[in-house]
Amino acid sequence: MTTITISPSLFSRTMKRHKPAVAPAPAPEGPALFDLLSEEIVFMILDFLDEDPLDRKAFSLVCRSFLALESRHRKSLRPLRAEHLPTALARYPGAAALDLSLCPRVTDASLAVVAAARGDALRSLDLSRSRFFTAAGLMGLASRCRGLLELDLSNATEMRDSAAAAVAEFKNLEKLRLARCKSVTDIGVGCIAVGCRKLRLLSLKWCLGVGDLGVGLVAVKCKEIRSLDLSYLPISNKCLPSIMKLQYLEELVLEGCFGIDDECPVILKDGCKSLKVLDMSSCQNITHVGSSSITNGAGCLQHLTLAYGSPVTFALAASLKRLSMLESLKLDGCMVTTSGLKAIGNCCLSLTGLSLSKCSGVTDDGLSFLVTKHKRLKRLDITCCRKITDVSIAHITSLCAGLTSLRMESCSHVPKEAFVLIGQRCHALEELDLTDNEVDDEGLKSIARCSKLSILKLGICLNITDEGLSHIGKSCSKLVELDLYRSAGITGLGIQEVARGCPSLETVNVSYCNDITDASLMSLSKCKRLKTLEIRGCPLITSLGLAAIAVHCRQLSKLDIKKCCNIDDAGMIPLAHFSQNLRQINLSYTSVTDVGLLSLASISCLQSMTILHLKGLTPSGLAAALLACGGLTKVKLQASFKVVLPQPLFEHLEARGCLFHWRNKVLQAELDPKCWKLLLEDVMH
Repeated sequence: MTTITISPSLFSRTMKRHKPAVAPAPAPEGPALFDLLSEEIVFMILDFLDEDPLDRKAFSLVCRSFLALESRHRKSLRPLRAEHLPTALARYPGAAALDLSLCPRVTDASLAVVAAARGDALRSLDLSRSRFFTAAGLMGLASRCRGLLELDLSNATEMRDSAAAAVAEFKNLEKLRLARCKSVTDIGVGCIAVGCRKLRLLSLKWCLGVGDLGVGLVAVKCKEIRSLDLSYLPISNKCLPSIMKLQYLEELVLEGCFGIDDECPVILKDGCKSLKVLDMSSCQNITHVGSSSITNGAGCLQHLTLAYGSPVTFALAASLKRLSMLESLKLDGCMVTTSGLKAIGNCCLSLTGLSLSKCSGVTDDGLSFLVTKHKRLKRLDITCCRKITDVSIAHITSLCAGLTSLRMESCSHVPKEAFVLIGQRCHALEELDLTDNEVDDEGLKSIARCSKLSILKLGICLNITDEGLSHIGKSCSKLVELDLYRSAGITGLGIQEVARGCPSLETVNVSYCNDITDASLMSLSKCKRLKTLEIRGCPLITSLGLAAIAVHCRQLSKLDIKKCCNIDDAGMIPLAHFSQNLRQINLSYTSVTDVGLLSLASISCLQSMTILHLKGLTPSGLAAALLACGGLTKVKLQASFKVVLPQPLFEHLEARGCLFHWRNKVLQAELDPKCWKLLLEDVMH
């Protein structure tokens, strides 16, 4: 059987060429090529277009038959507003997964529309950021959508036990997320436990009203549970025996459960042989004695997190020897001893991921010994390990050549010469975080050999210039994310090289790079996939450069132009016309006035705005813009506007689903990058 490979971009361009410019061409004799393909084959082609929504749109605009095919193929919907539901559900009859997290206002009537349109065909519903629905709406949904398998109600802070009782009517539910439903109690969770016996995943993170009783009922009634998140619940050891009897439990998260103490591991060691993932980070009442005994009965553990817990001593580390299947270990924020690191080196020989971020006590001696034993490491995080030097880097790069991710932000004692070793030896790297380090142009020239890099973070690297960055641009064509925050030696020349050589860039941060100009943005505008652009504190950028981004980067969803004082209303007009995917914008300290702000109302996706210290903004202009932007969910405003605008205006906008965050910030002069770094170091020390 011959396999046919179709390039999504080529296919999209072909589809666009099929769209007639003036009038349709005469129909050719005989059947059209696509008429010869079965619907199944066309659906396989459409699967290749999932990466870029504009490609799918291009396909659907070719002709009516293509529009119908794309409508039947789509299996999930994510509308911006609930009022779009009737049209969207009618157009896409095969969509069984519905994500309403972008809809700020979802009422019981909205849920009734969903129930009527989908019924038992609905499989997944996400209401994680939606508000205004009640228990009655959920009950109506449950009565008609009996096939629902997945429900996300996270952040429903007003949700109470009556709504939880309605959720219990979804008898076939397998995945339920209730994170931050702080008003739900043991009674509500008990109803869910009795009604939803098929649950495989349950998240109760930050459900502060749920204790041992509710969790115990879940463990007794929901025997199919595979994943259970109890983070920050006021539970104690009392509920743990029943949890440990869950024979299929694979993931247990107990982060921040302060009521659990050293007796917990004694309970854990006798049960739950199926457990593969255990997170006990920030469990402040479990000492090294308790942690050491965890591993007695957990031989199948593959991922263990003990972050921000007791010190990593020899006794704790040595106990990990029993975990023959352990693949990743996270000890972030723990006090680590050299003897502890060496003990980890002598055990857990299957480790592929290790995180020591912000661990005090990590030294060259301990880390170097550890990596000599763990040559299969793929992911290593040594962020803020300020005692290590080039000795550690030499050992890491020579012994762990297969690393795909290396995070080493703020390793301040590593000299610039050490970064050359990374490029010479670690050619498999896909992610590299060198934020706040001494890397220079020679280091970047060497790192450019890592041609698989997709994420590169070089923020607050004051020794790099355009020369070093140009090597990255010429060799790292797969780069998707580039962070140059406060790297003052970078100018437009370096950005132009990167834009030329890295066309797949999606996220770029050049904030406070003072020499970035409009020419830089014109170069970046060639990166058609750009979604996030942060250019705050770049005083040379004007509306002209921003217009180039708006016109050519149609997927832009997040824009930060704070303190770009030369961007005014002329930059907002192109955004309003071309950037229809923009969801978040920071306009603080710019020269935008009422006219520019009001023009943004035409962006239907816009949900979050930060508007601080706009000298040209008047109360009436602000009021008009807020009313016109119908999809807003979050607005940050100067507190002075709170007293000059009528209270009914805010009440109306809040009823529409918009939350206001008031700030009293005073206008501050910007520090020189080197002074800023010295100030940061003083704070850290």
